[in-house]
Amino acid sequence: MRELTYYVAVTLDGFIAGPAGEFDFLLAEGDHRDLINDRFHQTIPTSFSEALGIPTDGDLFDTVLMGWNTYAVGLPQMPSPYRHLRQVVFTSRGPEPVDGVEFTDRDPVETVRELKAEEGAGIWLCGGGALAATLADEIDRLVLKINPVLVGDGIPLFGKRAYAPAALERTATTAFESGVVLAEYARPRTAR
Repeated sequence: MRELTYYVAVTLDGFIAGPAGEFDFLLAEGDHRDLINDRFHQTIPTSFSEALGIPTDGDLFDTVLMGWNTYAVGLPQMPSPYRHLRQVVFTSRGPEPVDGVEFTDRDPVETVRELKAEEGAGIWLCGGGALAATLADEIDRLVLKINPVLVGDGIPLFGKRAYAPAALERTATTAFESGVVLAEYARPRTAR
């Protein structure tokens, strides 16, 4: 069965973006970049990968999930940001069709369960926080690029959800001189 991985950059105080969707405070340069870009190169938008000569192929992910606000960050310049992946955007806005992007207002949990049952590589949850909260019980792996920044307010890693503690197991931690920490967690095997 395919796994859902929530791979995202986050601040020390738990935000994936500022109150208006800002993310320019997240570190793009530093000793963390090459290792992370090498391992997670499929999470780089296709046009950036092509410009930098970074391959888009691989078997880590073949599908990316986004909420509307995460998807809209690239508009209008990048209406199909991850052309090398199957792109599913959860929205009730009813946007105009875009080649290579599936817009849906279906239940995210039901959709993810169907995607997990299909053959293929992993599924990447790109964001945002509200969608992550909805899918929290479906997330098999959590990979956080923790940035040494405090922002005080913004879009939380997980939006509001009912009180339901769920323990994850740490699988790896890599600290960089830049201050970025790559922290990886997995749902215990018995809970999957």
